[in-house]
Amino acid sequence: MTHDNTGHYNTGDHNTGDHNTGDHNTGNRNTGHCNTGYHNTGDWNTGSWNTGGGNTGGHNTGDHNTGFCNTITPEDTLIFNKPAKRQQWLDADKPSWMDAHLTQWVNKADMSDKEKEAYPTYVTIGGYLKCYSTLKAAYVDAWEKATPEDRALTFKLPNFDIEVFKEIFGFTPTLDTKKKIVIDGKEIEISEESFNELKKQMLD
Repeated sequence: MTHDNTGHYNTGDHNTGDHNTGDHNTGNRNTGHCNTGYHNTGDWNTGSWNTGGGNTGGHNTGDHNTGFCNTITPEDTLIFNKPAKRQQWLDADKPSWMDAHLTQWVNKADMSDKEKEAYPTYVTIGGYLKCYSTLKAAYVDAWEKATPEDRALTFKLPNFDIEVFKEIFGFTPTLDTKKKIVIDGKEIEISEESFNELKKQMLD
């Protein structure tokens, strides 16, 4: 029995295309998993007719190719627009905040009064599904909620470049967790956690 398919003739789950025998495909006639192209027998392809995995081109039997008709798995890649070995990225300790999603379930206990007013069904379903307008907005929110340790991993990524980072994620990363506010004309510093809580109260 298949589940949560929006296409036809699928034998896997969570497919939005047709004739898939794998799972989480958005294309058609894939026998692998998590493909957004067509006729793939490998996994995680965004191209078509790939029998390898992680390809964005087509007709590749190797893995991680961005071109077409390749049988090799290239060792070289670009990280932050600079040449690097693919293994450097695979071995890197990557921050979890980068795994942001355009939708996020918010439990009732974590909802603000403003959110409860906007989504009254939280009473019966225990929360609401938060949807971000853009992926960059999701990144910003994930960064704000990240721990200092998780943020620090960002700066240790291979070939890290702050200008390239800003272009991709939409903000300037910083390890400074202090925020400056002005009260009665006097500037004071508070922790970012306190700042975010204050901002949340002002928006409620």
